[in-house]
Amino acid sequence: MKRKDEVYAPIWELSDLWANLTGEERRDLTNHIELVHFAKNEHIHSEGDESQYMWMLLKGKVRIYKEGIGQRQQIIRLLKPYDIFGYRACIACEPYNASASAFEASDVYRIDRECFNRLIRANGAFCYGVMLTMAKDLAISEIQTVNLTQKHIRGRLAESLLLLLKNYGYDADGQTLAMLLPREDLANMSNMTTSNAIRTLSQFAQEGLITIDGRRIQIIKEKELERISRLG
Repeated sequence: MKRKDEVYAPIWELSDLWANLTGEERRDLTNHIELVHFAKNEHIHSEGDESQYMWMLLKGKVRIYKEGIGQRQQIIRLLKPYDIFGYRACIACEPYNASASAFEASDVYRIDRECFNRLIRANGAFCYGVMLTMAKDLAISEIQTVNLTQKHIRGRLAESLLLLLKNYGYDADGQTLAMLLPREDLANMSNMTTSNAIRTLSQFAQEGLITIDGRRIQIIKEKELERISRLG
């Protein structure tokens, strides 16, 4: 991690969540926010760390994950620019209950916990925005729990590919996922072994649903992947 000299717009111009802050609250926030850079695969925070900051991703890609048995990671969220994270622990003044690391070089705003909690207590509109974000994150978590525990391998992998598409979209060709994900990480997203992920990807390719070129995955039949995910 290192501080960044690069300049971004004020946070309230980048995300509607912060747009309702008053002038005084913006000045308070300016004094307690810092732009930091994380290299590829660098840890941002670890499960069990004291929650000194909440965070907002500005550029890059970040994974939120928990350590399972045998140090196997379970990826529980993939973040895109302007997503916030670490905020639940800050509100509760508890340690982080998951870890965060950069998939690729990433710029992040970090905000002092006490400042963040002051804004929540003082500004009703901001507090409501944070509640909406938390409600949406909880809904996603509940859906993912069902997907990972009740769907078969094919359904789980199809769901993961669709989630990557939803979060990061396509490259310029309109077919290649704009996310070059190692097979191990794709397996960790899908709650399966790496060998099962590789085998299932190969099956999807043989069926003409996708094409594979190293880490590059092209989605050929998105509707069929949606059907596989839906049927589980």
